[in-house]
Amino acid sequence: MHYKMVMLLSFLACHTPYRILMAAGWVLGQLYYILIKKQRERAISQMMPALHMTRSEAERTVRASFVNLARNVLEILYMPHLTKENFHEYVEIDHLERMEEALAEGRGVVVLTGHIGTWEWLSAAFTMNDMPVTAIAKPQPNMQYTYALNDLRKTIHVEIFSRGTSELLAAARALKSGKILGFLADQDAGPGGAFIPFLGKTASTPMGPAVFARKFNSPVVPAFILRQKNGKHKVVIGEILRYESTGDTDKDLFAFTERMTKIVEDIIRENPTQWLWFQKRWNTAPEQQKLGKHHTVKAEEE
Repeated sequence: MHYKMVMLLSFLACHTPYRILMAAGWVLGQLYYILIKKQRERAISQMMPALHMTRSEAERTVRASFVNLARNVLEILYMPHLTKENFHEYVEIDHLERMEEALAEGRGVVVLTGHIGTWEWLSAAFTMNDMPVTAIAKPQPNMQYTYALNDLRKTIHVEIFSRGTSELLAAARALKSGKILGFLADQDAGPGGAFIPFLGKTASTPMGPAVFARKFNSPVVPAFILRQKNGKHKVVIGEILRYESTGDTDKDLFAFTERMTKIVEDIIRENPTQWLWFQKRWNTAPEQQKLGKHHTVKAEEE
């Protein structure tokens, strides 16, 4: 039932003029801000110390971020409408040659990104340019929504590995076959993450991008999609990053993760209305850290 509902909404979105869809997103975002108190208050309380804002400043910024989020959701439903022929009407890409250069090395590409802008469309920016994209996605609490979302992703030719399955093995194979592997690196990583300052507070940070870059000697490319004032999106592709070894693997992985975290942090500070501020980014306290080596990937994934 939930699957059919999502796909029906997608059908309706795809048959609605884009400007009207975005106007509807503005209305839904305002309603979301007013009605969903728990997430609104969490977003405000996390934004104020992170960006050194007063409550009134944070309220205005969070309200704008909720409008962006509502538009993001509608754009995800709109994905079946995207084609190679019309994609440029919605998205422009800055420095696509950097991704082309990284892919040409033949060792796959680790993409560093986060819950910024309509992140699902970031994958489309590459697939619409004939680049193979894979991603590890967290299943939704309701699996019907997960199935629907994955089917929407298939319309833009993205291969999805669900967490909790054999995703690490599949991700390793993707890099070995020279594909793009996307990582949303702004989520709480639990006790096994790297505890690094993020927006003014220590956060458990995923080490996946660093671990895979080291293991497969893959280049890392920062890439983010940002909503512009003119209504279009811009994909910003950063310079290629590389894992650097000093012989101390744990120290090197931490340093590389720290460097990548700063890139994500800077993008969020520059575009505060486009990040998912209510996510539980700082859910794991530093004292919960699981000590030990973090650079191993299971043998069967090699």
